[in-house]
Amino acid sequence: MKLKTRSDGWRIQWILFALVTLCFASCKDDDGQAEPAFDPSKPIVITDFTPKEGGLGSRLVVYGDNFGNDISKIRVTIGGQKANVIGIKNQSLYCFVPARAYDGGIEVSIVGDEGEEVAYTEAEEKFVYKKKMLVTTLLGVTKPEITDENSNFDVKNGPWTDCGGLEKMEWMVFDPNNKNRLYVCGGAKSHRIVDFDEETLGTISFSGGASGNANILSFTNDGQLIVVRDIANETTNALFFFSPESNFTAQTKAMTARGCRAAIPHPVNGEIYTSRYDKGWIGRYDPVTGENEPSKIQMYRASIELFVAIHPTGNYMYIMVRNRHVIYRADYNWETKTFGTPYLASGKDGETGCVDGVGSMVRMNQPQQGCFAPNPDYAGQADEYDFYFVDKQNQCVRVMTPAGKVTVYAGRPNGDGAKGFNDGDLRTQARFNYPASIVYDEVRGWLLVGDSNNHRIRKIAYEE
Repeated sequence: MKLKTRSDGWRIQWILFALVTLCFASCKDDDGQAEPAFDPSKPIVITDFTPKEGGLGSRLVVYGDNFGNDISKIRVTIGGQKANVIGIKNQSLYCFVPARAYDGGIEVSIVGDEGEEVAYTEAEEKFVYKKKMLVTTLLGVTKPEITDENSNFDVKNGPWTDCGGLEKMEWMVFDPNNKNRLYVCGGAKSHRIVDFDEETLGTISFSGGASGNANILSFTNDGQLIVVRDIANETTNALFFFSPESNFTAQTKAMTARGCRAAIPHPVNGEIYTSRYDKGWIGRYDPVTGENEPSKIQMYRASIELFVAIHPTGNYMYIMVRNRHVIYRADYNWETKTFGTPYLASGKDGETGCVDGVGSMVRMNQPQQGCFAPNPDYAGQADEYDFYFVDKQNQCVRVMTPAGKVTVYAGRPNGDGAKGFNDGDLRTQARFNYPASIVYDEVRGWLLVGDSNNHRIRKIAYEE
C-alpha cells in the first residue's frame, strides 16, 4: 500500500477555512439587512457545493436557497453520515465532511421545535469521498481520571476490547512463521503478544538468564525467538535463542553481547547483526557456522545506542544512533556477505531538534525503531521502499525516502512537539506520547506504532 506523505494542501484548506469562516461570521447582507429566516411556504434547494471531492474533515460549502439563519434547525448528512454544520446563511451553509461518507449523497433538512423534519432536499450531484490515512488506536486503554502515566492503566490479558494497557513497547516484531502474531518487547516490564487471529493481547515470559530487562525481541529467519538482554559486562550471556517447536520455552543457544540493542537477521543470507554500546561496534553472527564477530563493523565513535533495521532486499541497513540523534547507513557486499563502513544518512551528531530535509540538515531527537514499507509509486525503481521510524522525543513518526529526504509523517499537529493522545488526521490531529517502536504489518498493509506512554498500539492505515 502507499503511505502518502504530507503536502501543502492542508495549509491551503486552513486558509480557505479562515476566509469562509469570516464570511459566515455575520448574518448580514451587503445592505446591512439580517439573513432571512427559513420560509416554510417555500422548498429548500441545493444548487451547488464545493469542493467536489475530499475526505474526513474536509471543509464543504453547500449553496442553495431557503436554508434560513438558525444553525440549530438545520441537519446535513453526507453519504448517510451526519455532518457538523458550523456556519449558515440563507443561501449557503458550511460544514465538515464526516467519516465514512462513502456514498457521497448530500442531504439537507430543516427541523421544527420538536425535532421533526419540516423540509428536505438532496443534491443532484454526489460528493466524491476519498479515504484518508488516519492514526487510530488498535488496542490499549488508560484511565483518564488518573494523571500518573505509570499507573493509569490495568495490566491484563484479554480481548482487544478489554486488555488494559501495555506498560512499555521498546521494540515490536512479527513472527516470520506466523504473521498474525506480533511480539512486543516491554523493556524492564512485561513482554506481550498481539494475536490478530483471536484479537487478543497476551503475555510471554522467559526464565533464567533470559528474564529481566530486555532491549529488543527479534527472530532468526527460521523462526527462533531472540531475547536481547540489557547486560553491561562481557561475561554474562545477553542473547538467548528459543525454538519455535517448543512455543519458545526451550532455549537452544545463549551468547554474550555487552550493551546490545540489535539482533537483526539478514533477510537473504541469514547472518545476524548485533551492536555494542561501549565500543560502537556492529557485530556479525552466523547461526549456521557459529562464527561470531562482535567487532565486525566499527562505527564513528563509542558510547552509542545502536538500533538496526535491514532493507527487505538485504542491500543495505540503517543504524539508528538513538543517543546521538542520527541515522547511519551501511551497504551490503554480496561477495563478502557483510556490510561495509557506515556513513551518515540523516541528522547531525549530538544535535537535537525537529527539522525536515536531507542529510546533515535533518534534526531528530532519539530515533529508535524503524521499518521499511513498500510504496507503489516506486514500482520498477531500484528501491521500492520508504523507511518509517519513530522520533521518540519529538513525539512523532518520520519517513525517509530512498533519496534520503526526511519529513514528519504523523504527529506534531500545529507544528509543536507537545506529547498527548489523539486519533485522527496524520498531521492536523494525531498526537503521540513517546512512541518507541514501529513495525510494518505486511499482511494488512498497516503501520503499527508502540505509543509507550499512552500504553497503546496505534494503527496508521486508510480509514475502514
